[in-house]
Amino acid sequence: MGWWQGMRVTVTGGKGFLGRPLTQMLEKAGANVATFSSKDYDLTKQKDVGRMYADLRPEVVLHLAARVGGIGANRDNPGRFFYDNAIMGIEMMEQARHNNVRKFVQVGTVCAYPKFAPVPFSEDDLWNGYPEETNAPYGLAKKMLLVQAQAYRQQYGLDAIYLIPVNLYGPHDNFDLHTSHVIPALIRKCIEAKRSGATDIEVWGTGTPTREFLYVDDAARGIMLGAERYDKPEPVNLGTSEEISIKDLVALIAELTGFKGKIVYDSSKPDGQPRRKLNVERAKKEFGFTAETPFKVGLKKTIEWFETAPQPVA
Repeated sequence: MGWWQGMRVTVTGGKGFLGRPLTQMLEKAGANVATFSSKDYDLTKQKDVGRMYADLRPEVVLHLAARVGGIGANRDNPGRFFYDNAIMGIEMMEQARHNNVRKFVQVGTVCAYPKFAPVPFSEDDLWNGYPEETNAPYGLAKKMLLVQAQAYRQQYGLDAIYLIPVNLYGPHDNFDLHTSHVIPALIRKCIEAKRSGATDIEVWGTGTPTREFLYVDDAARGIMLGAERYDKPEPVNLGTSEEISIKDLVALIAELTGFKGKIVYDSSKPDGQPRRKLNVERAKKEFGFTAETPFKVGLKKTIEWFETAPQPVA
């Protein structure tokens, strides 16, 4: 009998990009999974969080729900991103302890790391500096939930863990150019330019920063393994520890989508964090997680999904 068999599990954000494959994996493992939309329970409201716990009675909570977006969205909504992410996590965890939840998993963000953290980013360096300015309010709001998880473990004995996935990508991602992250934005730009016969695409920044990417199904599997096997206060990175420059990423996506036009870099737009690469040894050591999807394979799957999906509005 597996650990998840018959377990009542609530996944916040379960209808979203990461929540969708995670929910499917949990159900396959035998869990009784409950998820919902913000129309059912608004997690920024204390009353709704209380009602959710009373209705669903979860034994395990995987808190994925977040107000999130790319550099532009973070720059335009710093107050909203701070408040919504902080208040959701604070209320979810506070009421988890009152409802005798067996396990609480808080999904954090790589944006919590200092702007100039030593590469590869080690969990021990999380507090050694201020995050990159464009997404600092979001990153700090999520980092406060690590403090809360550790405090609640110490005072109340709540088995709360904190996992830090690197940038995710994959099918069902957000392809809205106003709010998306870099991979879906580039895929959409390349495919639409190719379809329309445009001769160039514009890319924000200089192309020099590096990023690390984790395929969404690997992230879901990492969260499941952490929930099942990890019971310590220290945060844990989830990633591949492989970095690629934005310039090389653009070239790769152009190649895979068949876009042969010119790439125009708009250096007046922000680059974001200079480098992003995680140390992933703790996840491997503590609960046996390693990423399995090669980057090119994951990109091809994402591109294929976008090409056949209903096209997003501009």
